[in-house]
Amino acid sequence: MTTIAGNLQQVRARIAQACAAAGRDPADVALLAVTKAVAPDAVREAAACGQRAFGENYIQEGVEKIALLAADGAAPLQWHCIGPIQSNKTRLVAQHFDWAHTVDRLKVAERLSEQRPVHLPPLAVCIQVNIDGGAAKSGVAPQDAPALARAVALLPGLRLRGLMTIPEPAPDFDAQLAVHQRARILFDDLRVELGLPHFDTLSMGMSADLEAAIHAGSTMVRVGTAVFGRRGGVDTGG
Repeated sequence: MTTIAGNLQQVRARIAQACAAAGRDPADVALLAVTKAVAPDAVREAAACGQRAFGENYIQEGVEKIALLAADGAAPLQWHCIGPIQSNKTRLVAQHFDWAHTVDRLKVAERLSEQRPVHLPPLAVCIQVNIDGGAAKSGVAPQDAPALARAVALLPGLRLRGLMTIPEPAPDFDAQLAVHQRARILFDDLRVELGLPHFDTLSMGMSADLEAAIHAGSTMVRVGTAVFGRRGGVDTGG
């Protein structure tokens, strides 16, 4: 068994164990493999092990990988933009990605909607919420999330799927859980307010805190280093 195959097996086992501890069905938690600084061959290897969803922090790097892997002629992969989206990069995201997790400004959302090609389905998006007020973190403040969600939900080129968070590192499970539970409460409140059947995604939890995130209700964990390891001294994220 290759290293990536073994790592994927271990991460999936962690997800299953966390779901069992939380009384949840593992099928309700998706694994997003984060490919920041990961070579295309490693992505191919993960795909050969059955991994279909991949997340990219760097938009240009992601577009290049998407093109390379599409040229293989294999089964299509699902690509998620999980890095900051500047206004001058919205067209690349709109044209090449299936998901964008980091929408935190209406201007960016409007550009993504306008630039989404008509032959593609609406771009699935999550609103990034700075759930714990981290000074160095992107994301809309929790109290401003409802207004942004209502506006994004009206954009024709987008489909609002849920929320995404990247809280500051916490020292233990209980501290991690407390922050993630705040995101879950906001998610549940918005789901009731919006009444959208497709508002179903809570993207939170990475390698270090996926257990707490799953216990709090995450439906998608973003894992990079635990799958691909460190590449060239770079932590691949997640």
